[in-house]
Amino acid sequence: MLGRAEALAASLPDPYIISRTLSRREAVDSSAIEGTNSTLDELLTIEEEDDDARDAARQVRDYALTLDRLLPRAAAEGIDIFTVQMIQELHHEAMQHDPEYPDSAGALRNIVVWIGGTGHISTSTYNPAPPGQVGACLEDTAAYMRCEGMQAMTQSLITRMAIAHAHFEAVHPFRDGNGRVGRLLLPMMMAAEGQVPLYLAPYIAANRDGYYSGLKIAQQRLEWGPLVGYLSDAITGTVEELFATRDGLNALKEQWRGRRKFRSNSAALRALDLLSDYPVVTMKRLAQKLGVSRPQALSAINQLMEAGILSERTGYSRNRIFAAQEVLAIVNRPFGSNPSERS
Repeated sequence: MLGRAEALAASLPDPYIISRTLSRREAVDSSAIEGTNSTLDELLTIEEEDDDARDAARQVRDYALTLDRLLPRAAAEGIDIFTVQMIQELHHEAMQHDPEYPDSAGALRNIVVWIGGTGHISTSTYNPAPPGQVGACLEDTAAYMRCEGMQAMTQSLITRMAIAHAHFEAVHPFRDGNGRVGRLLLPMMMAAEGQVPLYLAPYIAANRDGYYSGLKIAQQRLEWGPLVGYLSDAITGTVEELFATRDGLNALKEQWRGRRKFRSNSAALRALDLLSDYPVVTMKRLAQKLGVSRPQALSAINQLMEAGILSERTGYSRNRIFAAQEVLAIVNRPFGSNPSERS
């Protein structure tokens, strides 16, 4: 499956993003696991215009932009990128717009915390590192991710991803946001070791019981097999989903081309490929991405609206936002479902 993903990435201009919309779906699902709820549609909309954005949506946007910035950096720097300071940077980026976060985003926690139970540490299911040991434990986790030992020779990348993820979540270095940061580290580990980074949060969100069970068994019993197996299944399922999404989007573009005649090399025709990555778009964004004037972008938008490819959603005469709803339906469908059966 990793080989199939690598072959696909080799045909794309940016193998570290694969698709902007898929990275946004990752941000939405990973944040939802932690109780920060937005939608793919809302996220893509506030990336065009965020004047009235909710704090939750801004948090999800921060997650997506962090992926955009740090995956190429991980690929360039390799495993040396994994330091305590970088992990704190990740947390700051992910939590800076959470108005309810009680600490400074990026600061290591200085209080005792516990996981599970009925509201008191005496009934907890797991107790992370005491605050005085958080820094040292997190440094151990970062050193493991940098392969400062024999693990690069004796353990596969997937095994190391599973162990590092369990270690990080066990340390629980921050008051909140640990799950989001831990899941950000997974594609970063892949990019740092020359693999195509895969977005695993949609699989995890659709299969949460196995995720929590694997983490619990690893942390309480030091039994790694279930979590390694779960992560392997997540990678397999994610690659299958990646190809299903690609095939669905390619089929959709063929349908679009049959809806009307587009002039060769016109802005409207070239926009059909752009809409997979920018299914929510403004005229300004379209003009910028296509390298055309605003009147040319407006002409393209009008043609696409006439063909039922774009729809205007604001009702305004200015600062209008347009959406390709059929793209959103494919990318945002339930994990594992057939793109041709999208609603």
